[in-house]
Amino acid sequence: MALYVQKFGGTSVANPERIEAVADKITKFKDQGHDIVVVVSAMSGETNRLIGLAHQISDDPSPREMDVLVSTGEQVTIALLTMALQARGCDARSYTGDQIRILTDSAHTKARIKDIDVSSISEDLKKGRVVVVAGFQGVDELGNTTTLGRGGSDTSAVAVAAALNADECQIYTDVDGVYTTDPRVVEKAQRLSQITFEEMLEMASQGSKVLQIRAVEFAGKYHVPLRVLSSFVDGEGTLITFEGEHKMEQPVISGIAFNRDEAKFTLVGVPDIPGAASRILGPVSAANIEVDMIVQNIAEDKTTDFTFTVHRNDYQRVSKVLNSVSQDLGAQEVRGNSEIAKISIVGVGMRSHAGVASQMFDALASENINIQLISTSEIKVSVVIEEKYLELAVRALHTAFDLDAVEEQV
Repeated sequence: MALYVQKFGGTSVANPERIEAVADKITKFKDQGHDIVVVVSAMSGETNRLIGLAHQISDDPSPREMDVLVSTGEQVTIALLTMALQARGCDARSYTGDQIRILTDSAHTKARIKDIDVSSISEDLKKGRVVVVAGFQGVDELGNTTTLGRGGSDTSAVAVAAALNADECQIYTDVDGVYTTDPRVVEKAQRLSQITFEEMLEMASQGSKVLQIRAVEFAGKYHVPLRVLSSFVDGEGTLITFEGEHKMEQPVISGIAFNRDEAKFTLVGVPDIPGAASRILGPVSAANIEVDMIVQNIAEDKTTDFTFTVHRNDYQRVSKVLNSVSQDLGAQEVRGNSEIAKISIVGVGMRSHAGVASQMFDALASENINIQLISTSEIKVSVVIEEKYLELAVRALHTAFDLDAVEEQV
């Protein structure tokens, strides 16, 4: 029999009825003789409710106290799910991130896992118990509660699976797998039976909300078999695997990812001198703000326009940083735009096919959609456009790359 680590997201445990349904699913696996470790998120909407409470108290709450607050959401879920399992005669025990010692660094609200002590989990599994672990949270070396950022329960699950050398890490969500794009935007989006870690990593980093990027990184690094499944319908979901494990030639494009949560900044008239880019992005990085796309243009007057994108939630913080930086550098102006979106086409087949980028640009041009920024990698092309054209652009690209009628990949 196998050892499975099963992760259930917020919509899967949104209320007592759904928690009962999850308990039924887990019990079936246990009755088949499998060892089961469950990682859960907070009930749907609970984390946002807790954040709202914090901002009713303070406009700028302490990151440490925010971690103490929002981590309680998962604690509620593990207790309720464990009770539901026990009511079914299934021996189970719950653990917070602190109790099983998910050791992280001290970057509150965005902590990274350093180590996991699975001795307690292993002992419980030997006794035939189902172990229920709070996702999204850990503890630093000083004993402070930490959280892993939005979607951190995925990372918790993959890290636990890696530490236990599990046979498979199963991520249960409100969708039945990974699709060519968001079915809510494109009705003809197709479920993929398989996708490579490389492609999934690009899809996650470019805006796909199915899996957290750090979870995919973790799974790829430690060779954890990863599968995305639905909590609500039975099916095989999507297996995330390595490129060499695919039995058939990859299509040119496997999927289209997009992100509405983008903001763009341009420093106009920056002196074209060595170290200017570092002097701009250094303070941004020091504020723990992640930068995405970067474009720099050289003008004839020995100045440059320096443009980059960040998450829209960081817009105000970046504005403050750049106002100071621009004065120090002698830049002419800081321009910000929070009404943009990013679209990316992803596929390992791009390595062996020419003209993919031009096909993308032609499809957007046919819809009279202007491209503001372009970024490429070996298996991805990303563009920034006005947010109001996002859904039109996604549908146009989905059709242009023949994804509307793709057969499920084998």
